[in-house]
Amino acid sequence: MPELRKVSGKETIKALERLGFKIVRQRGSHVVLKRKIESGEIGCVVPLHQELRIGTLRGILKLAKVTPKEFLANL
Repeated sequence: MPELRKVSGKETIKALERLGFKIVRQRGSHVVLKRKIESGEIGCVVPLHQELRIGTLRGILKLAKVTPKEFLANL
C-alpha cells in the first residue's frame, strides 16, 4: 500500500476533481464533493485546512471509494 503524505485541503480537492468529483457546496471551511456512479452517487466532505492529518485523509478516501494509489497518482 502506498504511503500517504500530509496534503492540504485544496490539494485534496484538486486531486478528487481529477478523479471525477464535482464541488456541490461549501459551508464554512468544509467542502462537499460528489461523483455520479452507476448505482447512485458517492459523496465526501473535505475540510479546507492547511494540512490534513493522515487519518482524516484516509477517511475521506474511504468515503470517496478512492484508493491511496489512485489519489497519489492524481496529486
